[in-house]
Amino acid sequence: MLAALTTLRVGGPAQHLVTATTETELVDAVRTADDAGSPVLLVAGGSNVVIGDDGWPGTVVHVRTMGVTADDEALACAGSVLTVAAGHPWDDLVDTAVRRGLAGIEALSGIPGSTGATPVQNVGAYGQEVAQTIMAVRTYDRVDRRVHTFAVGECGFGYRDSMFKRAIDTGPNEGDRYVVLTVTFQLPLADLSTPIAYAELARHLGVDLGSRVPLAEVRSAVLALRRAKGMVLDVADHDTWSVGSFFTNPVLDVDTAERLPVSTPRWSTADGRVKVSAAWLIDHAGIGKGYGLPGPAAVSTKHTLALTNRGGATAADVVALAREVIAAVRARFGVTLEPEARLVGINL
Repeated sequence: MLAALTTLRVGGPAQHLVTATTETELVDAVRTADDAGSPVLLVAGGSNVVIGDDGWPGTVVHVRTMGVTADDEALACAGSVLTVAAGHPWDDLVDTAVRRGLAGIEALSGIPGSTGATPVQNVGAYGQEVAQTIMAVRTYDRVDRRVHTFAVGECGFGYRDSMFKRAIDTGPNEGDRYVVLTVTFQLPLADLSTPIAYAELARHLGVDLGSRVPLAEVRSAVLALRRAKGMVLDVADHDTWSVGSFFTNPVLDVDTAERLPVSTPRWSTADGRVKVSAAWLIDHAGIGKGYGLPGPAAVSTKHTLALTNRGGATAADVVALAREVIAAVRARFGVTLEPEARLVGINL
């Protein structure tokens, strides 16, 4: 069952499962499935995917490629260039960077999942996102059937978005066009973090926004904040049996945002729109922490953005809960929440 490969622990069987531990195995597995006309689903850390109870009617490739290659000569004393295999655990990379005195991803500590997934979603938290430090993304192109490297400017990064997320092959091998093989990061050498850009993190650290703090202190603070919200994986804590934030923060036009209560947390975006807090909308729509307990699916007792498996939940249980949340927010505020997690074989 694919449930065993995901942090939410739901999902039916795969018709065919292949584990790839090298880049060659990864490309060969995808190419072989494409040649056979078998639909392909890539799963690595399984932290941002909800797989339906019917499973996957094709080939699931479990990406287990590992390793970090450092090119310290690339930036000399200014920092380092790290090229990371797609299946390498993301938080292991953050720990490595902090220990090496490399800044730029320290506020992304504790995020589960693999490094290869981070550019697809443009993963971000606590004022940082991977688009700020990615130098290049190396991929296998399932349409052109070749390896292709994209410089950061070609990746089309946006809020929790990228060209890779949008690039779908609509031909005979319908699905994601690009398979991420490695991600290259350019990280400056520094004792202190990049400027603290998130108010909650600044308060926890006891500093002003824009301050720089020792890297290890930022990592420790972020891990503490995430643990308090059930966002650091712990097999004994059902609040962490989730995909993290199930919904993205809505990005609204100014007129729509102005119709919301003035107390709604909001932030201006570079394109003139307004991002608002999904967690606040959910809570004020009557869906509080622990909603749905005892389960089998319920809102986390620590954070309203996390939909959790309390043990024995099915994908259908999680979907039913997600629909309740969406309906409540739409009825109260006229805003439709969108999932941040990838839904496989599921419609909301």
